[in-house]
Amino acid sequence: MKALVFHKVGDIRLDDVAEPKLKKTSDAIVRLTKSAICGTDLHMVRGTVTGMKEGTILGHEGVGVVEELGAAVRNFSVGDRVVITSTIACGSCPYCRAGEFSQCDNANPHGARAGTAFFGGPQSSGPFDGMQAEKVRVPFANVNMVRLPEEVSDDQAILLSDIFPTGFMAAKNAEIKAGNLVAVFGCGPVGLFSILSAKLLGAGRLFAVDRLADRLSKARDLGAETIDFDREDPVEALQKLTGGIGPDRVIDAVGVDAEHPSPGRPKHWEPGHGPSQVFDWAVKSVAKAGTFSIIGVYPGTARDFPIGAAMEKNLTIKMGNCNHRRYVERLIELVASGTVDPLEILTQKKPLASAVEAYEAFDRREAGWIKVELEAPGA
Repeated sequence: MKALVFHKVGDIRLDDVAEPKLKKTSDAIVRLTKSAICGTDLHMVRGTVTGMKEGTILGHEGVGVVEELGAAVRNFSVGDRVVITSTIACGSCPYCRAGEFSQCDNANPHGARAGTAFFGGPQSSGPFDGMQAEKVRVPFANVNMVRLPEEVSDDQAILLSDIFPTGFMAAKNAEIKAGNLVAVFGCGPVGLFSILSAKLLGAGRLFAVDRLADRLSKARDLGAETIDFDREDPVEALQKLTGGIGPDRVIDAVGVDAEHPSPGRPKHWEPGHGPSQVFDWAVKSVAKAGTFSIIGVYPGTARDFPIGAAMEKNLTIKMGNCNHRRYVERLIELVASGTVDPLEILTQKKPLASAVEAYEAFDRREAGWIKVELEAPGA
């Protein structure tokens, strides 16, 4: 089968690879119809998230049809159409039972304290072959697949595999209450879904900070008041727009590859070499006793944070990898009912055969390349 394979930093290729096979009775094999490119994938390809194993299939977002089931998978049938959650969980350990699926004790083969297991990630996350391919093996399939109703299309469902639940968790972690003023730094796909989710949770006003015109335009379409940080200082702008108080809640949807560096820092922030600019902006701009939610991806080597400034303001800080399985079914219901249409965020559809070129355009942040869907052959 065809799959997008990591060879080394900056070198990914569409290769012919062996089809996956069942390894455990809790596995399933899914023929993929849709996958997608995420900003997290770029972290691995750029090398800002290290430890990728040569030969790993990339991609952690997938929708498809069940082709084969292990004997222990009792809640699905061959032929079911499913969305696959990006992070992998066992469904039985104390963390999964508490809804903290990304901290599962059993999914990561490196042990209970090894961290989140997910598809298409570095050695430390498994590794598990990802979903930018024609087929995928799904571990703990009874937990990590969710059946799709007819009312939800594959195009809608691919946005439920990762970025919608991730944006929703960012908004939940921000502790948004009715009427709150909420600022989102970064208007990529997760930032846009954070804005949409903040609306669902009752935010009174929304502010979106970025520099790319197409992303700011999407944020305006979702109802946000936009701030272009190339044209004005975002901290000053947020102070003016909020009567000098600042937003009650702030979300970092940028992560390690922040476009705008801290003063004196390199263009792309280097882990361990000073705080990301968004940390500085967020802590300075949020209201006293406010909440700062971090959903952008940072590697384990990151060390710096303006902790003193945050402490002086009595901030609550929440962060972490998304507990996808906790939210996906609820979001499917919102899409099936017509309450939300995630297709507002999908901007590009490309065949899997064009994946390398799609990565290059997405990495360059070309206009209109906000969220990229990859369609499997024959889908």
